This record gives sequence, structure tokens and C-alpha cells, in this order.
Amino acid sequence: MSSSPLPAPIEGYTIYDPVDPFENDSGPFHWRLLEDGSHHFVLRTEERHSNAHGVIHGGLLMTMADLTMAVTAKGQPDDAYVTVSFNSEFVAAAYAGDLVEARGELVRRTGSMAFIRGRIHVGETTLFVCSAVMKRVGKRGALKKTRTRGAAGSMGA
Repeated sequence: MSSSPLPAPIEGYTIYDPVDPFENDSGPFHWRLLEDGSHHFVLRTEERHSNAHGVIHGGLLMTMADLTMAVTAKGQPDDAYVTVSFNSEFVAAAYAGDLVEARGELVRRTGSMAFIRGRIHVGETTLFVCSAVMKRVGKRGALKKTRTRGAAGSMGA
């Protein structure tokens, strides 16, 4: 576990959800809302993010992508979404010290569903592409903390 938050790798960025222990211990992923209305996430990778092969762990990229997709799905900042379907392809590797960036694109939003595609990259090199279907489950503060076995979907941002 991280004892104190790392500074943002780019000025003007902040941790998107400072109370999410998994995302903050995994990353932390820093975020900024861009002028065009899109969400941009960044992570300065470290050795601890690497797998046994010396490349950034694919699970870390999937975590970053899931966060990006959930945030991109939102119509309002306090909307809560869960992941219904997530498809991904690993295209290239990242290494410790790289500045990994993620952006999502809202393809369509209905009353309860959002269709998103995303890209994770280092500079011009695409590392990972993905698409997701997200389900709106209400407002973030209204979610109940209940445990159910076999419940579909991971909790998004």
C-alpha cells in the first residue's frame, strides 16, 4: 500500500477518486478534464507496476482502462456505472518510467447504458485498445454496500 500520494506526473492533474483504495494502490491514476470535454488519465509507471517479464502488468492497464471507461460513461459527475462487458487487446509493452496515458470515447449513451471505446498509449505508441458496455446503477452516494454472490459487473468510478 502507498503511504502517501505520489505527485501528479503532469501539472494540473489530480487523483480522480482519492477514496478508492484499489485504484490508488494500483496506480495512482491522475486525471484531468480536457477543454474538449474528454477525460485524460496518466500514470508514471514504476518497477512495482512490472510483471515477471519486466513489462508493465496487463492487469494494471486493464484497471486503468476500466476506470477511464467508467468516467467516460458518466452524464453527470455523480453517476455510478458498473462494467457489463469489457473487451481488450494488448498491442505493445510499456516499461517502468513510461508516462502511460488513457482516453475514452463515448460511442453512445442511453438511459441506463453507455458504450465506450478506449486507447492506452505511451507517446504515439498504442499499448492497449478496448471497448466496454457500462450500466448506470444510480448516483454514487446512493449505492448500497451489499454483498451478493454472482452479481454481474465490477464497480466503476
